[in-house]
This record gives sequence, C-alpha cells and structure tokens, in this order.
Amino acid sequence: MTVTRGLLIGGKDVPAASGRTEEDLNPYTGEVYATVAAAGPEDVRRAVDAADAAFAEWAALAPFARRAIFLRAADLLDARGEEVAGLMAEEAGGTRPWAYFNVALGANILREAAAAVTAPRGEVLSAQEQGALGLAVREPLGVVAAFAPWNAPVILGVRAVAAPLAAGNTVVVKPSEDAPIACGLLVADVLREAGLPDGVLNVVTNAREDAPEIAEVLVADPRVRAVNFTGSTEVGRIVGGLAARHLKPAVLELGGKNAVIVLADADVEYAVDAVAFSVFMNSGQICMSGDRVLVHESLAEEFSRRFTAKVAALRAGDPGDPGTVVGPLVSARSAHRVARLVGDAVAKGARVLAGGGEPEGAVHPATVLTDVPEAADLYRTEVFGPVCVLESFPDDDTAVALANATEQGLTCGIITENATHGLAVARRVRTGIVHINDQSVADEPQAPFGGVQASGYGRFGGRWGIEAFSNTRWVTLASQHAHYPF
Repeated sequence: MTVTRGLLIGGKDVPAASGRTEEDLNPYTGEVYATVAAAGPEDVRRAVDAADAAFAEWAALAPFARRAIFLRAADLLDARGEEVAGLMAEEAGGTRPWAYFNVALGANILREAAAAVTAPRGEVLSAQEQGALGLAVREPLGVVAAFAPWNAPVILGVRAVAAPLAAGNTVVVKPSEDAPIACGLLVADVLREAGLPDGVLNVVTNAREDAPEIAEVLVADPRVRAVNFTGSTEVGRIVGGLAARHLKPAVLELGGKNAVIVLADADVEYAVDAVAFSVFMNSGQICMSGDRVLVHESLAEEFSRRFTAKVAALRAGDPGDPGTVVGPLVSARSAHRVARLVGDAVAKGARVLAGGGEPEGAVHPATVLTDVPEAADLYRTEVFGPVCVLESFPDDDTAVALANATEQGLTCGIITENATHGLAVARRVRTGIVHINDQSVADEPQAPFGGVQASGYGRFGGRWGIEAFSNTRWVTLASQHAHYPF
C-alpha cells in the first residue's frame, strides 16, 4: 500500500496549497513507495510564518525543558530501528546495517544536541571602564532554512535540524526529493512525539522540478536568518550564492574527492578491509567515500591482488537481503551516470581490475580501476557510487601531491602502523577531516564536521554547530555611574 504524506506546517499535516503531489520511488524495484505533497512558494511562506511565530516562545523555553525533548527524541529514534530499516530500503535502497547505523548515530546527534542546550555558552570579558562587567553571550538567530540529503537520510536529516534547534532557533527543512520521509518527515515525527512544540520544526516536500524555486523562496525570505545545506558541490554553490546575496550565514557540507593513503608501513590485510569499507559502504554514496586509493609502491602488488579479490566477492543487489553489501544506487539514472564515468575512463586508457560493465537497473557492480588518465572525467569528478581508482606512489611527497590534486577537501584516511609517520603526512593533506590508521568515512556528533575549498565551509557537530547557528552578542553592565565630558 502506497504511503501518503503531506507537508508539516505549524504542527499540522497539510496538503500543498495547489493540491499537487510527487511520487517517491523505490530505487530497486522502480515502484511507487510513497506520495508526498509538492509544495509551492505559498507553502514555503506558510512554513516560515509558522516558524517565525514559534521562535520567541521556543527561544525562551527553559534549557532543561528543551534538553528533555531531545533526550526523549533520541530514545524514540533508537526504538524505531526496524521501521527505519524498511523505510530506508524502500526510499533510498539502503541496506539493513546502514539503516541501523543511521538510527544509532542520529540518536546520538540528538543526545549531543541535548548536552549542548545546557552547556556553558558565553564568556566574561575584560572591560575598559572602571566597575563595568563585559559579557559575550550566544543568542539564537531566528528561523533557519535547512536542506537535508537522501544518502544518509536519518543521520543528515537529524543533523540538519538538531544544532539549530538546540541553539534556540526554529527551522524550515526542505528534504531531498529522493528520500523526503526518511530525511525530513520521519525526523519531524520523532521530535513531535518527543514534545517539540508546534511550528518549531516545519517540513516542506516538493516536486523535483520545483526544487530551485522552493530553495530560492526559502532562502530569500527576510525572516530566515541562516542556512545549512548538505549535498553536492554543484548545488551547494547555488545555495551558498543565494545565502550570500541575502547576507545570511551558511554552513555548507559538500562533496569530496577523498583519498585513502596506504603508507609503506601499513598492515596490508587491515588496509584492504579498511579501504573496502571506505569505498563500498552504502554503495559509495557517502560524501566521505574513498574515490582514490593511493598505495605505496612496495605494497601495491599485494594490496591490489587482495583488494580486487575482496571486491569481486561483495554481494550486490536487493537491499532487503541481509547478505547484500552493495545495494542499489538512489536511482537507475544515478547508476547510469556512474557507468558513463567508468566507460569514459576505460575508453581513455584505464584498466578494469574488478567489476565494470553496465548496471542492472539501479545496481552498479563494485568496480576497481587503475591507470585512469587525467583526461578522464573520473579523474576529478566525485563518483558517488561503488567505484574507486587504485594508484601507487614512490614516496610521501608524491602521495601528498596526489591527495591534494583536487579542488575538494573533505576527508582523508591514512593507513599506517606508525602514528608519527601518519601524523606527519596528515598535516600536509588539505582536508577538513583526516583519520590516521583509519579510512575516510567517520562521523561523531561531538566532533567538528566539514570541509575546505570546494567541499564547503562551516562546521556541524559539538560546540561548533551551536556557534554556527547563533550570534555572539556583546553586553556590558556598569556597576557605577560613568563620567562624560559634557
């Protein structure tokens, strides 16, 4: 039976003003899983109306009352593992382990938000005037526009709203058209059940063709005071440009052309397992996925032999099958995009070590390439699919140069048994995140998460997320009368 969902505005589930709807497809079967309301500009303004009206009361709510809501929501989300596993398989082709990981991390993001509500916020400053007290205090901004992606829908749907809400803001979230329930409406359902007041979080789903207009209307509304977006660099440039045009701060977490570097002192067996996880978890549809695997030439032959054998054995197909590692991509269109990148690379001289070939529907085979020339689109384009490129290097200088040979800078993994060596290499790699003796995919709710260069700016996570969605205000208190020259 097809699921039907409306917009969430002011605590009520309502249809779009136009009555239009959008189909939400199962990427593996191609069947309609759900029908959601397709918002127009009028609906966006209604959602901002509701968020603006709820702001003052939410910002003034006692911190311990706000904290209790987030803690309840975390427990409620933890209890929905089985439901989320079914939802993510239907909406985004997610495998069961990936869905349960989304639930666990999403719940912990809510717990970190709860901790942030009552954490110390502000500083006592030195004052120039005798008897004066200076304060730097953090205050909420107002209404925040949030854009949540489909690929880690629960994690990134929660992340899009948790820090803004914890800082005392209200939110209007526009979830991805590819997973509007998992990365938008589900998150709102959990928070509503936990006691979040009406209007504090509003969700506007939309038709795919309307996305640019919806984004522009939302960001341009003068009551929206900040923006956060997680998604592709291409779309992030547009959203960031809209925010800048209206002088609004933005947090942009965008794509990556991430490298995993296997140094000469690495444990090869461990490196193979780590890299396989980095490349093929969630079919490579993670902003942190390892597109490029750089291996010291002394280990290259052994690593390549072991790695390609492991990749060839990975089961691909139905996300509902517990043995599936590489599930479908988010759509058949996406799978064919990945196949075109692979085909272009092969036509220009790349060699296929594992996988390759045409996708079956939305399922693209796990693929390993080598000898990819700079002329190939794949050399610089983020794959966002189950594909990686192997390349060897003779020394650390070359490894660093190869890792930095991209306009993006999100994350990097450095596999080594020598932490000092790993740290020396890590300090030279231009990314917002680096993991020594680990691969490139990791996220913890208390850590600063974000990239540099074309991977975006600003940080989610911990106190950095709270700072991103609040203003610093200077307040002085004079304990005695000042003297004036006239």
